Amino acid sequence: MADQPKPISPLKNLLAGGFGGICLVLVGHPLDTVKVRLQTQPPSLPGQPPLYSGTTDCFRKTLIREGVTGLYRGMTTPIIGVTPMFAVCFFGFGLGKKLQQKCPEDVLTYPQLFAAGMLSGVFTTGIMAPGERIKCLLQIQASSGESKYTGAMDCAKKLYQESGIRGIYKGTVLTLMRDVPASGMYFMTYEWLKNIFTPEGKRVSELSVPRILVAGGIAGIFNWAVAIPPDVLKSRFQTAPPGKYPNGFRDVLRELIRDEGVTSLYKGFNAVMIRAFPANAACFLGFEVAMKFLNWATPNL
Repeated sequence: MADQPKPISPLKNLLAGGFGGICLVLVGHPLDTVKVRLQTQPPSLPGQPPLYSGTTDCFRKTLIREGVTGLYRGMTTPIIGVTPMFAVCFFGFGLGKKLQQKCPEDVLTYPQLFAAGMLSGVFTTGIMAPGERIKCLLQIQASSGESKYTGAMDCAKKLYQESGIRGIYKGTVLTLMRDVPASGMYFMTYEWLKNIFTPEGKRVSELSVPRILVAGGIAGIFNWAVAIPPDVLKSRFQTAPPGKYPNGFRDVLRELIRDEGVTSLYKGFNAVMIRAFPANAACFLGFEVAMKFLNWATPNL
């Protein structure tokens, strides 16, 4: 494994991770818009085709009818939410690496990188759990035609009035089950690929942009390959009526496998993977660019 040229700075990871999160949203939001529109399109009338026949058809119709801006509708909310979430995510990874080093020159093993990545998943759950709960409820509302919530703030307010803080954080355990192992896989895969892609005699910090993009994109795919099953369980649990699953995710898992089979745990696999590569490639490239700038501008930070 190539030497790490500089001591790990969790603060720089925080700042660079925030910029990486912005890049992820800018690249991934159009496909997220398509995903949400496919999920929430009304059922077609008998004898009539659906509004969108698939991902490509939805993308094309949105672009024709609304232009490029149509693909970026509602981007403000994820920019506000994703930026601090990725900042905390990369901060947790940086802290996890630093805690395992006896001195700045220590090169971490891949299991240690996986452990550092898992710590980042713990850090982000506090932000992710309530955000995912609200997002899922609003998406289900849109697809069902109900209008209980007028927006994210109204949803949070009503959840708090109905169930207190526990209502907002419903699904936290499943969010941990999704994000802790997936984040470990995410960062370990990225670091592993960076080392593989680094030419002999070169340092990891000198890796070219195309290779960073490929490493980041593949890391995103590995992340979601691990995350999709608990994500399906989480979405079901978070949108279920109160009391439907008294034993938590075990009841959700039992019902899902009984009614729809094991393959139902990978619902939405294609849509997620199409978005995962470009969005996470942009995220890691943004992180690396920001980190190089911070190392140049504030070497002692």
